[in-house]
Amino acid sequence: MLKSLWLSLGAFLGKTLLWLLGLGLLGWALATAWFAWQHRGPVSAQELIPEGEAAMTQGIIQTAVRIVDQHRENTRYLRDAHAKAHGCVRAQVQVLPDLAPEMRQGVFSEPGKTWQATMRLSNGNAYPQFDSIRDARGMALKLHDVPGKQLLSDQPQRTEQDFVMFSHPNFFVSDVAEYRQNVAAQAAGKKMMAFFPHWDPRTWQVRHLFIALATLSPAPDSPTQTTYFSVSPYKFGEANAKFRVMPDPQSCPAYTPPEQNRKLPNFLRSALNQQLSTDRLAACFVLQIQRQDANKYMPIEDTSIEWRESDAPFETVARITLPAQDFDSPAQNLQCDNLSFNPWFGIEAHRPIGGINRLRKAVYEAVSDYRHARNAEQ
Repeated sequence: MLKSLWLSLGAFLGKTLLWLLGLGLLGWALATAWFAWQHRGPVSAQELIPEGEAAMTQGIIQTAVRIVDQHRENTRYLRDAHAKAHGCVRAQVQVLPDLAPEMRQGVFSEPGKTWQATMRLSNGNAYPQFDSIRDARGMALKLHDVPGKQLLSDQPQRTEQDFVMFSHPNFFVSDVAEYRQNVAAQAAGKKMMAFFPHWDPRTWQVRHLFIALATLSPAPDSPTQTTYFSVSPYKFGEANAKFRVMPDPQSCPAYTPPEQNRKLPNFLRSALNQQLSTDRLAACFVLQIQRQDANKYMPIEDTSIEWRESDAPFETVARITLPAQDFDSPAQNLQCDNLSFNPWFGIEAHRPIGGINRLRKAVYEAVSDYRHARNAEQ
């Protein structure tokens, strides 16, 4: 009797699990079909600014300044994101000598031109933490002595073109409204509230949570072995485009970084220093452009959507070389900390577009001014 009862219970549980599995697969299929139906082309090739964005931006600035205050290191005020640098290094950016005419835009307009640049490699977190902790990784690239009118009219003395990237192709927020909700939850120490702000399931951002989890990846062997993405779009002449920087080992001497002690807090800096300073070997990347096809689902205003390479391939426009160098002195590290990188430091041909970039214009400037003013008081 007992054996029969256990067999019946086992059969019931087995059938229940199969039903749950079937319902789960059905739900996944329906969600996938709904997402594909909702996110299909064509899209606008123009910016669409929602009502109330300016007011939301002011609230985000206040929250960002609060994060800077929370995460200051002793008495030094750090960035509100990508606070920990692995180093700022000299770079050379050479436009392809045989670049196609339609790709000759902005700083890429002269084939074969070599720009002197500075590259900052970093972790993504707003507070310096051990490199072994899962995190996004950042790359900011600043081209020097760029002629032409700068985008920021109050800083005409700048002669720069900045490209700001991190190690995932899409962002875990769609727009300014969602960013406000997300950053407020993080500032309050309630990270899960960023994706589940209310008991109402209609407010949940499950897909964006998965993007955030994918963004927090294990540390690479070296910052020079990571691919970096702009995530948000920019003008590329008359076109709209995203860009990425990826390793190009074929253009540099073969190099395998020595195994680092991942228990040390700054092993990514050590790996970078090992290659460039100790072993005196260069690192190489390619800089690529992905142009928008507005007939495909490649939106400007939603940074949570990855532009598929099947819809528009990446095209190489330049090669980046980090020459052998010494970069890790106290004076150089202080200079690195004081550098500002902003996608709005640049020229009209590469003007940032979309809501997240409009937000960056205000937040980067406000946080940079606040941080530098506080540090100058020390």
